[in-house]
Amino acid sequence: MTAEAENDIDDGGKDDQDDLASEWESMMSTDATNAQQGGSGPQSARVLSQAEIDSLLGNSNELDQDIESTGVKAMLNNAISYERLPMLEVVFDRMVSYMSTSLRNFTADNVEVSMEAISSTRVGDYLNSIPLPAMISVFKAEEWDNFGLITVDSGLTYSMVDVLLGERRGASAAHEGRPYTAIERSLVERMVHVTLSDLTVAFEPLSPVTFQFDRLETNPRFATISRPSDAAIVVKLRVEMGDRGGRMEMLLPYATLEPVRELLLQMFIGESSSRNSLWQTHLAEECWLTRVELEVVLDEFSMKLSEVFSLEVGSQLMLGATPTSKVKCRIGDVELYAGSMGRKGEKKAVKIEERLLADEED
Repeated sequence: MTAEAENDIDDGGKDDQDDLASEWESMMSTDATNAQQGGSGPQSARVLSQAEIDSLLGNSNELDQDIESTGVKAMLNNAISYERLPMLEVVFDRMVSYMSTSLRNFTADNVEVSMEAISSTRVGDYLNSIPLPAMISVFKAEEWDNFGLITVDSGLTYSMVDVLLGERRGASAAHEGRPYTAIERSLVERMVHVTLSDLTVAFEPLSPVTFQFDRLETNPRFATISRPSDAAIVVKLRVEMGDRGGRMEMLLPYATLEPVRELLLQMFIGESSSRNSLWQTHLAEECWLTRVELEVVLDEFSMKLSEVFSLEVGSQLMLGATPTSKVKCRIGDVELYAGSMGRKGEKKAVKIEERLLADEED
């Protein structure tokens, strides 16, 4: 091989290496461009934004409680739905009508109360979502031996104070982020007493219960009445007094409603799946027409199992009954009467002399 041929081979190898390096450089630049633009290249890696992560987990709507949550959080909360307690909405509809009349008498003003929504949540999630400042009233259901919460927002607090103290301005004053005064706390406590009284009356046709005011808190941490993970019902009420008003929310844990859970499952008051007057009457009539076998027992005694197996054809069993002994008449294992044996014509008979079935068992 000549020197000229060797130089041609060296130049060709260098050209191939340069082409390979240029190809790798172009591939790397293309991948970098796709990654920056969120492309779908074979080696691009797309990173989710914080908003997309919140939407996936169902946390994007935590600030707006009127919008249902989605994603994983909605799946976890799907197990608790107030729709499984249809009678609960009937009770709160009745309470709203009572509150409209009671608050009109309480404020001497035109008050309209409406129910915005009934939803299910966790106690911890609700306490974390309360907009501050707010007054949180803790009350106790005496007969159910458990607690609930009533939250009055700042708008309703200042509006109620203005109305009760004689202020009739066209627009409510700006809400300040200051602590509530003793007068404001006292007036809100009186309004909560009126609300609890109406709630007691609303539950009375379903189950007698007394709701008693326990304490008033302004910090949600001090208003904890159950574990944060416990399920609860939240009822949102809107109170309007002319051109002012605010929101009142009521929280009842499922543990509080457990004593009346069976009653809350009814579709209407008085419904019962276990007792029906028509079926009771029909069943009673059919029982009187049912044929039963009445057994007359002359005597009873006990024997060992070995003695029973030793019995043979022709063996005799000695009874302890005498001609004057009383016999027992029974149906199955229930003894009804006692009497004496006799004969009437060609048939054996029993003369009933004593009733063995107690009146409370009849």
